[in-house]
Amino acid sequence: MNKYMRKIGFVCVLGLLLAGCDDGGEKKAQENLRKAEAALQAENFSEAKLQIDSIRLLYPKAFEARRQGIRLMQQVDLQEQRKSLVYLDSLMTVKQAQLDSIRGRFVLEKDTAYQEVGNYFYPTQVVEKNIGRSFLRGQVNELGEMSLTSIYCAGGTLHHTAVKVSVGDTFAETQSTKDSYETKDLGRTIEKADYKLGEDGGVIAFIVANRDKNIQLQFLGDRTYRTAMPSNDRKAIAELTELARILSSMEQIRKDQKEARLKIEFVTRKMQEAEAAAAASDAQ
Repeated sequence: MNKYMRKIGFVCVLGLLLAGCDDGGEKKAQENLRKAEAALQAENFSEAKLQIDSIRLLYPKAFEARRQGIRLMQQVDLQEQRKSLVYLDSLMTVKQAQLDSIRGRFVLEKDTAYQEVGNYFYPTQVVEKNIGRSFLRGQVNELGEMSLTSIYCAGGTLHHTAVKVSVGDTFAETQSTKDSYETKDLGRTIEKADYKLGEDGGVIAFIVANRDKNIQLQFLGDRTYRTAMPSNDRKAIAELTELARILSSMEQIRKDQKEARLKIEFVTRKMQEAEAAAAASDAQ
């Protein structure tokens, strides 16, 4: 009996000792926090986040470590977005220099009275230099969105809604567009149809790839009108694609900058709220 009671007593004491050692994983979680802090110092943000997330997954009862992890995660997010913003600012400087180096090649048409976004054209393709000519015109707006406009005024009507460009047996063709319209000028019908980059059936890329070759241009409607694409038009569209790449990159950078600033504001506000709550709790 005494031997049995001694065993029971030993088990109880051992249980109490184990219970005292069971800290919910706090000690192990603190090691993850130290690793996360080291990763943050090294600006290894993904590793820092991984270490913090592992606390929540591996030690769900390590409440103090998890609270510290939340605060540390906010610091990680804040530093990551600040670094991202510095990078984006430097990238914008590079893109702005690229834009400044080529912007003089183009004509910006913008009526500030009713246009928020203007359009860039190649000088040889502005309206006043192409009255009465059937051709394919390129344009890029200030946001970097490129499009083509097919203009037909060679007599009669085609009611065209698509164009095809070809070199020998190779070609590219737009789908039929809904952005087509017709006007009259001194009794002559002028047809226009617009095709955005990405919805142009690869016509823009085809022209750029074959800019030094003789390209045949076809207007597709109730009937087909064929004409050669002059070298100036091929050059214009190729040059505009370069402008579009730069402008669209700058627009994306602006969006990323805005997102980074919003994240910084959000995290900063959360940190301030947490500090205020902690101060209020200490004051009670």
